[in-house]
Amino acid sequence: MATEHSFDISAAVDMMEVKNALETAKKEIAARYDFKGLAAEVELNEKEKIITLLSSSDNKIDALKDIVISKLIKRNIPPVAVTESKRESASGGNLKATLKLNDTLDSENAKKITKAIKDAKLKVTAAIRGEEVRVSGKSIDDLQECIRLVKGLNLELPISFKNLK
Repeated sequence: MATEHSFDISAAVDMMEVKNALETAKKEIAARYDFKGLAAEVELNEKEKIITLLSSSDNKIDALKDIVISKLIKRNIPPVAVTESKRESASGGNLKATLKLNDTLDSENAKKITKAIKDAKLKVTAAIRGEEVRVSGKSIDDLQECIRLVKGLNLELPISFKNLK
């Protein structure tokens, strides 16, 4: 049992699931009575990881946002993965809202995770490696305890655990 076990903590979002969620959201919007005859659009800029909502009023933008977030939740993407960055006027008297997908583990949150792991005095080591944190230890039970600890931190990120070896 002298082997070393490890896993990676990251904040990745599956873009295929985001695309599928947005397609089902578009279908629901097209079928809803309260959006009949109104401008209601949902678009994804995959490169910049931005979702754009376009509609005629604040209430309709809020309804579009609720639909999109509910479809993302059904696809196992947590609502903390989406933050609204801005609302502005668009052409034709419409409003435009921009939602940003948070899918990177920045250095501040990575430091919070490693500090919490070290403060818990578990028999594991945590190291920041770019946009992820590598946790390694001799016992898989210690690693599972570490996973529970990180889930309990309630970070505003879609935390995922990969490569448990």
